[in-house]
Amino acid sequence: MTEGPLTENELEWLEETLMSYGHEDASVIDVSELDGMLTAVLSGPVVVEPDTWLVAVWGGQKYVPRWKNDREMNRFIDLCFKHLNDIAERLSDYPDQFEPVFGVNDVDGKSYTVVEEWCYGYMRGMALTDWSSLPEELKADLDIITLHGTEANAEQLDELTEDEYHASIERIKPAALRLYNYWVANPQLTVAQQPIINGAKVGRNDPCPCGSGKKFKSCCLH
Repeated sequence: MTEGPLTENELEWLEETLMSYGHEDASVIDVSELDGMLTAVLSGPVVVEPDTWLVAVWGGQKYVPRWKNDREMNRFIDLCFKHLNDIAERLSDYPDQFEPVFGVNDVDGKSYTVVEEWCYGYMRGMALTDWSSLPEELKADLDIITLHGTEANAEQLDELTEDEYHASIERIKPAALRLYNYWVANPQLTVAQQPIINGAKVGRNDPCPCGSGKKFKSCCLH
């Protein structure tokens, strides 16, 4: 492994930062959801630029945090990229070591795997690109993740027996790997963005649209 996974301390800091700056019903809420989102970003039909998914983490430009300082902002971005690179390496080179970061809930001394946040994150990352050309034979794999990743399926989950529920969890990892492998083998052409003639123009001294907190002229202008 080139960089390796985040340390326990790094994961805790990332989780605390997401909780501290996150906006209810808009932002990624924890590391599990972030892991799911980044997995989908890496698994999609086209490359998602960092300035897109970094803003999507917070649920949109208007929810991007007002960081205490550049050091805090840069650490968050660096840890996100480190985690992204670790996921990418596992998906590509070490699929047997790919492990979605599911949550764990302890009840009465017994631990339960919680996959909803990861699946919600996957759906959030998937929404950043167009997956409509996914062939029918692979839509069943996407349905495995969607089952736990959308509120519309809550009743369907409630109807599952305990064994069926555990089996549905076990199917998530291989489904994610198959979806990744398909898009890697069948990438889609990126549609070139057309120049914007009318509309709001970002000034040199305005905040950069990427959400870095820097001025446009000191960030993505060049």
